[in-house]
Amino acid sequence: MTVATPTGPVSSTSARSFAIPAHWRSRIGYTVLLAVLAYLVVLPMIRLQALAFEDGAQGYKSEYGRFDIAETIWTTIALALGSLIIAMVLGTFLAFAASRLPARMGFLKIVPILPIVMPAVANIVGWAFLLSPGPGYLNVLLRKLPWWSGSDSGPIDVYTVPWIIILTGFGLTSFVYLFVSAGMQNISSEHLEAAQISGSSTTGVFFRVVLPLLRPSLIYGGGIALLLGLGQFTGPLLLGQNTGVNVLTTDMYRRVSESPSDFAAAAAAGSPLVILGIIVVLVQKFLLGNQSRFVTHGGKAFAPTGGKARWATATLVIYSLVALVIPLIGLIIVSLTPYWSSSLSWSLFTLDNFRDLFDTPAVIESVITSVVTSFGAVIILIPIGYVMANLLVRGRRHRVLGMIGDLITALPLGIPAVIFGVGFLLTYTEPPLILYGTRTVIVLVYIVLMLPFATRMQMTAMLALGNTYTEASATSGASPMVTNIRIMLPLMRPAILSAVALMFILLTHEFAASLLVRASTTQVMGTLLYDMWQNGSYPQVAAMALLMTAVTTVGVGAAMAVGGRNVLSKL
Repeated sequence: MTVATPTGPVSSTSARSFAIPAHWRSRIGYTVLLAVLAYLVVLPMIRLQALAFEDGAQGYKSEYGRFDIAETIWTTIALALGSLIIAMVLGTFLAFAASRLPARMGFLKIVPILPIVMPAVANIVGWAFLLSPGPGYLNVLLRKLPWWSGSDSGPIDVYTVPWIIILTGFGLTSFVYLFVSAGMQNISSEHLEAAQISGSSTTGVFFRVVLPLLRPSLIYGGGIALLLGLGQFTGPLLLGQNTGVNVLTTDMYRRVSESPSDFAAAAAAGSPLVILGIIVVLVQKFLLGNQSRFVTHGGKAFAPTGGKARWATATLVIYSLVALVIPLIGLIIVSLTPYWSSSLSWSLFTLDNFRDLFDTPAVIESVITSVVTSFGAVIILIPIGYVMANLLVRGRRHRVLGMIGDLITALPLGIPAVIFGVGFLLTYTEPPLILYGTRTVIVLVYIVLMLPFATRMQMTAMLALGNTYTEASATSGASPMVTNIRIMLPLMRPAILSAVALMFILLTHEFAASLLVRASTTQVMGTLLYDMWQNGSYPQVAAMALLMTAVTTVGVGAAMAVGGRNVLSKL
C-alpha cells in the first residue's frame, strides 16, 4: 500500500518506520518534565551554593565567623529535636486514641487534623495574645492564682525558646498524626484482641504491639516532623525577633532583608539545613525502600481496630481545645477590641477592625492573590504529580529516570521553604527571567514546595489500586491515555481531591517563601499579616488571622462538597 504525496508515492511501511516507538515517546516526555522540574528545584540551590563559595567562600566566612553563630545553631537544633519529641509523642498517642474511639464517636478522628486548617502564623499570633508576659489573657488569669498573685508579669513568657519549641511541637502534631493514623488503620483488631486476651493492659498493648507494627509510619512521620522542625521560620520570627532568639532560617531572612543584601551569607546559613534535609530524605528511603507498605490491607479476615474507650474521646476533645479552640479565642477577643490590653469589658467590643479590614484595598488584593496563586499552583501540580507518580510506580522501563524523579520530588520536602525563597529571589531578580514581585514567581515557588505532596499522595493511591485495573484495560485494547482518563482518574478521585485540599491549605498558609519573593505591591495574606504585626496593629493582625482561617476553611469546604465528607479524613 502506498500513500500519494506531492512529491510522489510513499510506502506506509516506510512512513511507520519514522514513527517514534511508544516507550521512547514516554521516555522523552518524562525527560522533558524532569528537566523542567530540575530547573525549578535544583537550579536555585546550585546558584546559592555557587554564590556562597565565591571569593574564597566569603559567604561562609561571613556567616560562621560571627560571635553568636554557635548559639544560633544550638537553638536551631533544640527547636528541631524538641518539637520532634512533642509532635511524635502527641501524634502517636492521638492516633492510638482515635483507633479506640467508640463507633458513634468516629467523627472525632478528624479533630487532630483540624489545626492544619488554621494557619501557623495565625496560631502563633493567637498564642502570643494569650501568653505574652504582660497583657496575655491566660497570664492575667494565672496571676489571679495564689502562686503568682501580686505579680504584674508572667508567669509564662511565650517569647522564650522553650515556649517556641512547645508551640512548634503542637503545630507539627497534626502532620505526625496523619502518617501514624494511616498506619494504625492497617493494624487488624485481631492483633490487639489477642494481646488483651493474653492479659496485656491497654498500655502494654500500645508499647508491645502497636508501636512495633507502626515502625514504618513512625519513621516516615518522624522524618517529616524533623525536617519541618529544622526549617521552622514562623514561630522564631514572630516570637523571637524582639528577644534575640535566632535560628538559621531567621538568620537567612535577616541577611537578605538587610541593606545591602548578603545572599552569599544567607546561602551559607542554609547549607547545614540543606545537607541535613538530604540526609534525612536518603535515610528514609533506605529504611522504607519497600513501597508496598502503602498497599491497602484487604480481605474478609481483616478488621480495623476499634474500641469503646472513654479516655480516647476525652483525649481528642482536650487536644482540640488546646490546639485549636483556645488560640482562636485569643484571636477573636483581640479582633473585637480597639487595642490589645489585659483589661477587658463588654463596652470595648466592636466590629470596627473587620470593617476597616474589608475597606482596605490591600487586604482584598492579598486575599485574591493568595487564592489565585494557590489555586493556580494546585491546578498545575495535579497533572505533574500524576505523571511523576506514574513514573515512580509503573516506570519499570525507566529506572534511571525514576530514580532522578524520586530525588527531585523529594528534595523540597527536605529543604526549608525559606531556602527556596532566597533561591528564587536570587534566581528571578536577574536575567533571563526577571519575575520578582509578580504572581508568577509566587506560583513557581508554590509548585516547588508542594511537589512532594502532589506526587506522594497520588502515588500512594496508585500503589493501593495495584495493577489489576490497568492490566484489564490494556487487555481490552484501551490505550494508556484512555486507561488513565476513564479508569485511573475516577478511581483516584478521593486521593486527588485530598491532595487538592491539603495543598490549598498549606499554600494559603505559606509564609516563609512568600515573605522573600513578594513585593510591596504583590502581597499574600500571610505577608500582609506580618507587616501589620511589625507595625504593632495587633487588633488588625487578629482580624487578618481570622480572615486567613476563614478563607482556608471555605476552600476545604469546597473540596469536601465536591469529593465528599471523607476528603479531609484522607489527608
